[in-house]
Amino acid sequence: MRLHLVDGTYELYRAHFAPRPGHRDPSGKDAKATVGIVESMLALLHDAHEAVTHIAVAFDNPIRSFRNDLYLPYKSDEGVPPELRSQFDAAEDAVRAIGVTVWPMREYEADDGLASGARGFRDRVEQVRIMSPDKDLGQCIQGDRVVQVDRRQKRVTNESAFRAERGFGPDSMADFLALAGDSADGFPGLPGFGKKTASMLIGAYERIERIPADSADWKVRPRGATQLAATLVEHRDDALLYRKLATLVDTVPIAESLDDLQFNGVPRARFERWCDALGVQRLKTVPKRWQ
Repeated sequence: MRLHLVDGTYELYRAHFAPRPGHRDPSGKDAKATVGIVESMLALLHDAHEAVTHIAVAFDNPIRSFRNDLYLPYKSDEGVPPELRSQFDAAEDAVRAIGVTVWPMREYEADDGLASGARGFRDRVEQVRIMSPDKDLGQCIQGDRVVQVDRRQKRVTNESAFRAERGFGPDSMADFLALAGDSADGFPGLPGFGKKTASMLIGAYERIERIPADSADWKVRPRGATQLAATLVEHRDDALLYRKLATLVDTVPIAESLDDLQFNGVPRARFERWCDALGVQRLKTVPKRWQ
């Protein structure tokens, strides 16, 4: 048995910005992203290789989370195209209409929900497959038990592949992001610390606190080590804040049991009503598994 945990916000954005014709519901409202995420989820549910039996989809709704209270510039709903923002609730309803459990995150982020699901169920399944290329979710990877799947690139990353690519383990991902920064989440990292430097130091020490204050004591010698060490001393509090922002919360309460996450097929009547409401009659023939 495998559990598929899907980053619904990523799927929604991908559907909205996909280079394909838009779609409007019978009232004239933009529904491209909503229809697109349903098409994407149906494709996943019908993928013979993935063989989905248990699944949940987590959404950021709203984008704002508790992290905005810790750091004002953290990502928020500001800048989200209004035609996309208006579909957040509709997208959740659409995923429910195909018989898939939805985890709507309010105070937390979708990534926190996925991390909590991975932690909560990983010992009860053969494998947890986190369906998202989001680098933050790399910290959830554990051996071959919890892996990250990029559907677009058809790439699966387990712990050995993660270590080979990054130069450090999944548990150190938040420390790496604290030094290197994460523009997608809105925090800059430390001045002078690029990805290569951050990877080298975190690969050697795993945690920010373990990096010696004096560069003369470093096991590795990145370019400009003396200045980097001074910067780390001066901005250590910033680094620790950024790490807190980057660290996923894996203790978000999840109401559903593993049995509740079982996909039993698309509920025909509900799905057909959804198709009628969105004006997508063509999708009525797409599902291959019905309740």
